[in-house]
This record gives sequence, structure tokens and C-alpha cells, in this order.
Amino acid sequence: MRICTIGFTYKSAEEFFTRLRKSGVKRVVDVRLNNVSQLAGFSKRDDLRYFLKAIGGLDYLHLPMLAPTQDILDEYKKNKGDWKAYEEKFLGLMRNRRIESEVPRDVVEEGCLLCSEDKPHFCHRRLVAEYLKEKWGDVCIEHL
Repeated sequence: MRICTIGFTYKSAEEFFTRLRKSGVKRVVDVRLNNVSQLAGFSKRDDLRYFLKAIGGLDYLHLPMLAPTQDILDEYKKNKGDWKAYEEKFLGLMRNRRIESEVPRDVVEEGCLLCSEDKPHFCHRRLVAEYLKEKWGDVCIEHL
């Protein structure tokens, strides 16, 4: 199984949709907690759903179960928290939510996890992909 990830920040719409089309994914799995902000530009939920289908024939699914809670997010983003603390809390949240059992493999398979961060290094989408790889075993992760 291959799980792709992508962030929209610092990407033009052309670059973003081209990367998705070239990757061969079938759907974008939105793992953002907040996906309707005006700051999201072309990746605002309803616009993104339309663009994905119209430009790439891709499906869209929002899975807030794969997003951090507002408290965890605020502590890290707004209060300039420590990444290690964020990572530990988010990993604990995924364990408590039992995402490896609750999220169907076929939803993630041939999918691309979407978040806002440009690079995966300090983004929860990477943590989700790595957690699922650890639990499911047969996962290859590709950051677009």
C-alpha cells in the first residue's frame, strides 16, 4: 500500500494539482481540523472538492479523525509549543482513537493525505502516515 501526503502552502494551484495528477492517487484525504478558512485559498473544502474532480478526476474526503484536537493545535501553533510535545500528544490521540482500526484501509489506499504545511517534517500528516505504516506494516510513504 502507498500513502501519499501533500501540503498546499507555498504551492500554486498549478503545482499542487499537477503533483496530485502525476502521482496517480485516486482521492485526497483532508486531515485538516480547519478546512474552511479564507486563508486556505484554492484548498478551501468546497472549492477543493470541485477543483479535484474537475481538474484531476479525483475524489475528496474529509477525515477529521486524522486531525489534532483544537487544544493540541493551539498549544503548538498559537502558543509556539514544542514539536516533541505536540508529536507525543498527537500520537497519543491517534492511539486513543484507534485510527488503524477505525479508518478503512481502502480509504487511505491510493489516497493522498492533505494538510497545510509545505513540508512534512513538522506536520501531523507525516505522523499519520508513519503511524499507519507502523500499525499496518505494508505501507510505503511518498511525500509529494
